[in-house]
Amino acid sequence: MRICVLSDIHFKYSPDKNSDRENAKLILSFLQESVGRYDLIVLNGDIFDLWYDWNYVIIKQYFPLLHRLANLREAGCRIVHISGNHDFWFNDFLSKFLGMELYADRFILETDGKRMMFTHGDLHTVNDMRYKVFRHIIRQNWVKSIFAALHPDIALTIGRKLSRSSRLRKVSTILQNKKSSGLTHFATGQIKNKGFDIVAMGHSHSPSLKPIEHGFYVNSGDWMRAHSYVEITNGIIELKYYKQKENTV
Repeated sequence: MRICVLSDIHFKYSPDKNSDRENAKLILSFLQESVGRYDLIVLNGDIFDLWYDWNYVIIKQYFPLLHRLANLREAGCRIVHISGNHDFWFNDFLSKFLGMELYADRFILETDGKRMMFTHGDLHTVNDMRYKVFRHIIRQNWVKSIFAALHPDIALTIGRKLSRSSRLRKVSTILQNKKSSGLTHFATGQIKNKGFDIVAMGHSHSPSLKPIEHGFYVNSGDWMRAHSYVEITNGIIELKYYKQKENTV
């Protein structure tokens, strides 16, 4: 099986700067080149900088990305999306109209003699209690109902400000490394004690591939700086970095 793992694209409906638009062009180019290449694409969280689909409304600025995903599905690629800390309020648009499979926390796959777990990673950071309390609250149905009741223009303006403040919050390198160490610790436990051969995460925005006993912890990085992704082909895992081909739209 040919598998691609992507995370932390943070595709924005209201780009703040030129780098946001350039990063959007790169992921759209990558997805266009991926048609017919993979049997399964795992979107491992934070693909959208914020997601909500109302009963009759979707965010029109996401159309280019949704169009690329639709092309992949029509070419026969299975697409799995695991919720991240920016995209978790899913209703029925992605599953009903694009045929994507949605998972709240993790996706487990056994193929090519390997047992694999895919999870965004935000549940497994350490020393991040403030976020975990916020995560618990923001995913409550009553919060989602309040957001749904707002006019989309108002709701998305609030969402953009919250998302931007989250991305710009200053965290020291030492604290960031300490938080991210929880991902490695979690992956190590899953490989040593739970029989997984591959544990794939995102969230930290730090691409990494680490052998652990008989298996691997891999972090697919992000599409804000690294433009990195993971390929698993017939059980063989690789961490790769994308460079756009010339004349690719």
